[in-house]
Amino acid sequence: MEDEQPTNDRAGHENESKDRKMSWEKLDRIDSFHMEGGKTPANIIKPSLMSWRTTLSLAFQSMGVVYGDIGTSPLYVYASTFTDGIDDKDDVVGVLSIIIYTLVLIPLLKYVFIVLQANDNGEGGTFALYSLICRYAKIGMIPNQEPEDKELSNYRLEPPTTQLERAHKIKEKLENSRFSQILLFLLTIMGTSMVIGDGVLTPSISVLSSVGGIKSLGQDAVVGVSVAILILLFAFQRFGTDKVGFSFAPIILIWFSFLTGIGLYNLFKHDITVLRAINPLYIIQYFRRNGKKGWISLGGIILCITGTEAMFADLGHFSVRAIQISFSCITFPALTMIYCGQTAYLVKHPENVSNTFYDSIPDPLYWPTFVLAVAATIIASQAMISGAFSIVSQSLRLGCFPKVKVVHTSASYEGQVYIPEINYLLMVACVIVTISFKTTEKIGNAYGIAVVTVMVITTLMVSLIMLIIWKTSIWWILVFLTVFGVIEMVYVSSVMYKFTNGGYLPLALASVLMVIMAIWHYVHILKYQYELREKISSEFTQELARNPNIHRIPGIGLFYTELVQGITPLFSHYISNVSSVHSVFIMVSIKPLPVNRVALSERFLFRYVEPRDFGMFKCVVRYGYKEDIEDPHEFEHQLVYYLKEFIRHEYFINGGGGPELENINVSTLLVNEETGKQSTVQGNDDSSSEKANEINVSSSNVSRRSSGRIVSINSSVSNKTVSGRIQITEDQTEFVEKAREKGVVYLMGEMEIMAENNSSSLFKKFIVNHAYNFLKKNCREADKSLAIPRSKLLKVGMTYEL
Repeated sequence: MEDEQPTNDRAGHENESKDRKMSWEKLDRIDSFHMEGGKTPANIIKPSLMSWRTTLSLAFQSMGVVYGDIGTSPLYVYASTFTDGIDDKDDVVGVLSIIIYTLVLIPLLKYVFIVLQANDNGEGGTFALYSLICRYAKIGMIPNQEPEDKELSNYRLEPPTTQLERAHKIKEKLENSRFSQILLFLLTIMGTSMVIGDGVLTPSISVLSSVGGIKSLGQDAVVGVSVAILILLFAFQRFGTDKVGFSFAPIILIWFSFLTGIGLYNLFKHDITVLRAINPLYIIQYFRRNGKKGWISLGGIILCITGTEAMFADLGHFSVRAIQISFSCITFPALTMIYCGQTAYLVKHPENVSNTFYDSIPDPLYWPTFVLAVAATIIASQAMISGAFSIVSQSLRLGCFPKVKVVHTSASYEGQVYIPEINYLLMVACVIVTISFKTTEKIGNAYGIAVVTVMVITTLMVSLIMLIIWKTSIWWILVFLTVFGVIEMVYVSSVMYKFTNGGYLPLALASVLMVIMAIWHYVHILKYQYELREKISSEFTQELARNPNIHRIPGIGLFYTELVQGITPLFSHYISNVSSVHSVFIMVSIKPLPVNRVALSERFLFRYVEPRDFGMFKCVVRYGYKEDIEDPHEFEHQLVYYLKEFIRHEYFINGGGGPELENINVSTLLVNEETGKQSTVQGNDDSSSEKANEINVSSSNVSRRSSGRIVSINSSVSNKTVSGRIQITEDQTEFVEKAREKGVVYLMGEMEIMAENNSSSLFKKFIVNHAYNFLKKNCREADKSLAIPRSKLLKVGMTYEL
């Protein structure tokens, strides 16, 4: 039926007419650019309390997705910390004390109990923080903001508080400072680039460290086996993780059980007194004894919290409470116990520091632990690779990355995607890193920089959220920024000391990715600003409607354009060369919003392109950064459904857009298929009186809800007037449906981008003419990324001089 979601099949026009009476009683959706037409009703649903069974189930599932990376850190932390051996046994206790307090302060206190609260409607990660800030302050680089966007359910802006004045001043400074906007954007893409870089480093260091447990193998053999495992790992990415994902959580849970058991075994067997490391004085004594050497060793200690960011980045699959339970009750105790056990072992056997994990395993558990270690490292690698795919997918939707193919690998989980180009690049990079570095020590130097850089960026962005969104007391913000900022900057200074010894790798990878993303986004902004300046005036469309030489083609034409406000200059270029327009012509703008998801009922935003009887519409299709465009058939189905709902609303509630309900002008656009010319049949509401008597809709039952108030059409409007209006919409919507049956054609611009010769600097010419066009030629075309059928596509070529 028409009233059902557009994904359902319709029984036919007979069923549509039969149930039309019910449709008019549900006129509560308003999709229009015209503010006088009313606002989109808020669709805020109060979240019900999640049951403990569901929470515990999510906590269990999170084990296999979130903690693979941090859970495999004990394989290489001590080897990366004491690269030159252990000089004093008390140093091991001092390092244990640093590890314990690092785990308590950063993953437990900062992330689990503070950062997780800065989620974007349940989504986490750097993009979630950036989108959250963008909703409260107009700091987006592309000038496509619309007031209707704030009416979306997921915006959920908080009411003012006593701290409003301070937040307002900071917000104004951000909005008026181009430098601040660029800096915040660069921080965002730097953080995301570092996470993508983790997709290279995590598989390399994890697999190398686990395979190194086979003592009989030489170094070259370990590298060879590691490379083989990595190639197989990336080869299986195309199948997705949905089929094997259920087994991840039990494996990691068993892995943590083994870590706890091995830790307790070593603790009681070798030296239980290492528990004195709970006293922070051992940290002070450690640095007094070792000075600069102790400071350098922090570059290895920081590896104990690798994968901490995953707790926040993967939040969207679980819940805050689930992550808090799983980390506090399982992950944190297991990690603390294994590090205590390794410390107790090293106090007795300091000479075995290079292979602490495997040497400290009891003989009966050696091979089971080895198998589990390999499985855990593969799971950790899988999580980081999938995270890299997800981040690239989000970057695409925000216009920050060249077009690549995104394949959804799961029908159940929309976040599981596979990107072939990125997969092969990551695989090649992993193999090169593994063969070049050969040991976990040098990779660990690189890994530390990537880990701590993302943490610093998160600290800065959460502090900004505290200022302008949470409106937290300035003293608490200073405490947060000082405590965590100082700790993380000390770690940064240490890992940067090893810059030339492998530490340059993540910065090099991030720099390349940042340059690519910055170039693409910069030209994307220039293109949008050009179209905004050169957009078509309303007089042009008025003249076009009166032009007898413009032919009307049966069917629906979808003209894709990035321009949200106004009509793209590509359209005039198209008309001047083709001189024909489809009977229903819709200019479609795909617009990403700084929210994670947009409800289907709020996705399509329509308006008429004047004159109204020309059959032309402007449609903005709004998506969140965690969503993808549907397949063409489903997209067509949804778009036509909501277009007809828009027509019904405009003609029935707004009187075709006019202020008076009593004066109705019946106007139905017809297309002569033989000549291709348009004709209009007009008359007053009496011309529909004959059919109107068959519909029999009581006007007193028709109402709509807008912004918390009920607007009713009462009995002062005649039954004949209402019935006549219904007949108009029936004719219009039937015309749209018939046009769809004739076929849908996709039109898309094929722009050649060039820098303007006279006014452009040499730098701009290089960026636009060479760097951007090189990326454009070597990436996927827009129609392929939108999965538009080639048989239905028509491209319109035009040169833009920016």
